[in-house]
Amino acid sequence: MKKSIIAISIISILFSLVFVTPVLAFDVATDSAILLEVETGQVLFEKNADRKLPPASITKIMSLLITMEKLEEGSISLDDKVTISRYAQSMGGSQIYLKANTQVELEKLLKAVTIASGNDASVAIAEYIAGTYSNFIAMMNDKAQELGMNSTNFVNSTGLPDPNHYSTARDISIMAKELSKYPQVLEWASIWTETIQLPNRKAMLVNTNSLINKYPSMDGLKTGHTQEAGFCLASTAKKGDTRLISVVLQGETLTEREESTTRLLDYGFNAFSKRKIAAAGDQIQNIPIAESANKVAVGEVASDLYVMVQKGQEKDISQEVKVKDSLTAPIEKGGVLGELTVYNGEKIISTVDVVAAAEIERANIITRMWRKIFN
Repeated sequence: MKKSIIAISIISILFSLVFVTPVLAFDVATDSAILLEVETGQVLFEKNADRKLPPASITKIMSLLITMEKLEEGSISLDDKVTISRYAQSMGGSQIYLKANTQVELEKLLKAVTIASGNDASVAIAEYIAGTYSNFIAMMNDKAQELGMNSTNFVNSTGLPDPNHYSTARDISIMAKELSKYPQVLEWASIWTETIQLPNRKAMLVNTNSLINKYPSMDGLKTGHTQEAGFCLASTAKKGDTRLISVVLQGETLTEREESTTRLLDYGFNAFSKRKIAAAGDQIQNIPIAESANKVAVGEVASDLYVMVQKGQEKDISQEVKVKDSLTAPIEKGGVLGELTVYNGEKIISTVDVVAAAEIERANIITRMWRKIFN
């Protein structure tokens, strides 16, 4: 009898191991996270990515983005001298202790923001660019709306706590993706320590992102930490032709922030590969065009199309050309005829426009009348 009970118990244990124990999916410890690939814009992982949370100093990504755009358009220069206001001097939190009524080169202030997360430097830059601090905050929110960051509201450029200052992992990844397009920022963000000359003294800048020294391919981007926000990091790393953006929010410890970031980036680089689905100029034949001289036209893919494919899911990738409804001649060369859509199973993972390869002329009136009669 005992042998039977033991046998049943062993079978029960084996059954529970085989049939009950769940297969653990990939996850990270932080409360909110997202991982995306820059070129494709494809999200590879997300966890509570739309939860509104305090972003702390990750906020400064938007300050840097606006500044880099102003530099790109030529309205300001890295050599410009910025006058430090009393308000900028008064900023708490991380700072480089700027003195009011002194002047500091814009490049030095940008390094102070990027490397050392200087609150005083971020305010000085904001006032210089927009004339007033409130004007700059309006610029930040306008840019957020332009980028489609619909769950974000900024009330300062520093990330200091405020109930009305919030963002999401998804929104942060959007602005981080934009900022990663500027090599100069990535160069600054890769500096571990640097000494800059300020009026009457030198300031040592130490990178707040220690993963710069630990994760070989990382070259940015911005840390954040307050009691309300926890430990946050928007990071970027590149291997080969693949650049990833990871965002982790509400980490309980610095270690958790770093481990979650490392885990996300390793997952992206190791579990996915980039595939070229179509090249710019690839032709799509026999697209029906109403009232056109030839009845059909040739379309072409507007730009290169890459997708990130998870290893083992290559067979699940498919593509389909979707033509716009009611295409009628005439259509100019480059006019959008439809789109090439790429699926992973039933999920759309990427699209690219299909455009007219040449001008599509309208058939003459006699041909059109003939077709109406006999078609």
